[in-house]
Order: sequence, then structure tokens, then C-alpha cells
Amino acid sequence: MSELQRAFAKAKLAGLPPVLPEPLVDLDEQGEERDAFPELSTERSDDDSSSASSASSASSTGTIRPTSSGRLFARPMGSPNRSPAHFAPLPWTSYFERDLKISHIDSNLKVTHQVYLTSPLSSPTKPGPLFVTHHGAGSSGLTFATLAKSIRALLPNAGILSLDARGHGSTTIETLNESDPMDGILDVSLDTLTDDLVTVIQKTKEAMNWPTMPPIILIGHSLGGSVVTSVAARGTLGPSLLCYAVLDIVERTAIESLASMAGYLKSRPATFPSLEAGIAWHVRTGSLKNVESARVSVPPLLTLLYNKPKDDANSTAARQIYNWRSDLASTEPFWNGWFVGLSDRFLSSRGGKLLILAGTERLDKEMMIGQMQGKYALQIFPDAGHFLHEDQPEKTAQSIVDFYKRNDRSAMVLPPKVSDMLQQGKKV
Repeated sequence: MSELQRAFAKAKLAGLPPVLPEPLVDLDEQGEERDAFPELSTERSDDDSSSASSASSASSTGTIRPTSSGRLFARPMGSPNRSPAHFAPLPWTSYFERDLKISHIDSNLKVTHQVYLTSPLSSPTKPGPLFVTHHGAGSSGLTFATLAKSIRALLPNAGILSLDARGHGSTTIETLNESDPMDGILDVSLDTLTDDLVTVIQKTKEAMNWPTMPPIILIGHSLGGSVVTSVAARGTLGPSLLCYAVLDIVERTAIESLASMAGYLKSRPATFPSLEAGIAWHVRTGSLKNVESARVSVPPLLTLLYNKPKDDANSTAARQIYNWRSDLASTEPFWNGWFVGLSDRFLSSRGGKLLILAGTERLDKEMMIGQMQGKYALQIFPDAGHFLHEDQPEKTAQSIVDFYKRNDRSAMVLPPKVSDMLQQGKKV
């Protein structure tokens, strides 16, 4: 029995959630500063601040860490005050080559996706890989900005495609037939988000005039992990899909956290006086630990409003405020459907599979058994929060690039065909 099997067996017999050793087998060791559900964190210990969980920004199903106090929503201590300039927004152009507007018709709607793209670079003998990312609920494609930069630093020929899902970021929706208006509930079901991702990938190929589809590695965070797993399970991308990686989402913990979702949404600030204030809130509450990533990923979460000052109803002057761009509460009818069946789809889909978790995420029985059977690779980032790809982009990139290289079929050296050897006059 391996060390990993013994660790799981011991934890199971004790009736406690398993503690996963880090790093686990099949992954190289490397060392290294949002989606609609809060990261449920333990109470901060005075003598072990590194093990405390950071509160999420109401943009993904967070990591649940059991605690004897039961204070799952205990918020970590804020960081020291910094000047507004320290939290100034950063442009997406520092992380991606271009942006595209990818439109398609869905029933009575015209959906135009905001897509951030860095094209893969191909050599005469080998096409560059395309890493396709999908964010979680309430987040945007720019949650992967610093990860994209880190992947390119390790793999200069890599392409990165990151989209804003419908109802998020700069993606827009237009009703085509005004006599048949939307009923007020935007369809963000798992099937619809899966259709959107496949459509965006295919239409990006057409827009960029790529002769063939590059080798694809799917990466999904939280809800996005469920979406990329659904794409893999369908098999729509065929042999172009090499492998996929899921970041900090497991079916059981996601579903358990749904009961606390509505309360969390009500507890967060409704508005911010500036983008800098929104960025600062995410950093000081511990939702995001990496200031650089927060400066590029938080602005797309907020939208600008203008209100007249309450103390002067006759004044024409306006003050500037920002509120949340995505109406996460309206997506409640779809929450359960995002995650039910995730474990089975993840384990049964073809292709290489990588699961990266923050802290001591509780795996359900199905996932524990699958890991011990070697059905997927698993790595733990104990010092990261729920947005582990933002908190530790270099470490996440290293794990994903190594994972891609292990699944890169173009690197395989196949034996010569018998027919070719006979034509060359060789004995077989």
C-alpha cells in the first residue's frame, strides 16, 4: 500500500476528512503571492496564520475546511492600509495579445462573448498548444490574466483563450425579437454554458483562420471546472482535447456550500466608491492574496453607476459609485445543476485529468477512490485561497505546464510501421 493509500485509509477509519500529503505523486515539485460561492474558511489561529482560509469574493464555490468552532465564514485579518495607487487597475493588454467579440445566436438571443486571446505559436513540425480557461460564477476571463502570463513564461509557444461567460464581464446579450422578451432569468445552466464554451472555441478558430484546431488543454475554476468537465464528457472537441484541469472544486463541498450562498451575497458590500476601493476590499478581506492579480481581475466584476447626492434632491451633480456586474442571486435556480454529477463526469471522461485544490479540501468517497486508483493527478496548494490560480499563478502554471507535457501526444515516439520498413528493404 502506498503512502497516499495509507493516509486516506487512516483518515477514513478515524471518521475524519482525509489530510492529503503534498506534493502527491505524479506531479513535479515546484515552490512559490472570485464564481458565485464563498470560500468557507476556518477561524484564524494566532500561531498559524498560513493555514487560515481566505474568504472568497462571492465568485465561486469555496474550499470548506472543517473547524471545531463551526465558524466557517470567519474572515482573515485585513492587510495593512495602502495608498489608492497601490490598488490601481491594470490593463488586460499586459496579459493577452488581443480581444475578440465572438457572437452566436441562441434561440431568441444574440450572445456576444468577450474573449481574451494570445495565439499559439506553431513550428513546421509541432503546433503550439492552446490553453482554454473558464472562470467561475461571478468572475470573468481576466481571473486567469496572471496565470496566462506565467504559462507563457514557461511555454513561449503556448496560446491562451479566456472568455467571459454569458452574464459576466463584458459579454453582452441582445434580444432579437422584442415581441418575445426574456423572462428576466438568464439561462446559465450547465448545458448552456457548455454549449457556449464549445462554440467560442470553434468560432475563434474560424476568426483566426487557423488551418486546424490546435491541441487543447481545458482549465476551469470552480463552476468553470464543472463546465470544462462537461465539455470533456461530451467529446465534442474530439482528438484536439489533450487533457483538462479543474481548480478548487469538488462536487460534495460545492453542493454543501449552496445553503450558505444567499446569506453570503447579502453580507458583502453592495457598492464601492471606486474601482480602487473594490480591489482593496478583495485584498484586505483575503478574498485575493495577490495584489497584481486583483488589480486586473476585480475591475471586470464591477460596473459604473451615477446617483444624485441624497442631501440635495435638486442638484444635477452626480457622484460615482460601482456595483456588482453579475446578478448572482438571479442564478439560484441553476446552482444545484452546476455541480450534481461532477465527480462521475470528471472520473469517467476520456483524457488526462488534473485536480488542484487549496488547503485540505474534503474529497467525497468517489473522488478518494478514483485518486487511489490513479484515475487523475492531484495536487494541494495549502498556502493559497480559493482563487489559487490568482494567489499563486507561477506555481499553478508550473503544475499545468508539467501536466500538459505528460499528456502531449506529439512528444511520443512511435515505432515505424511494418509496411514502411518493408518498402525500405529492411527485414522485420
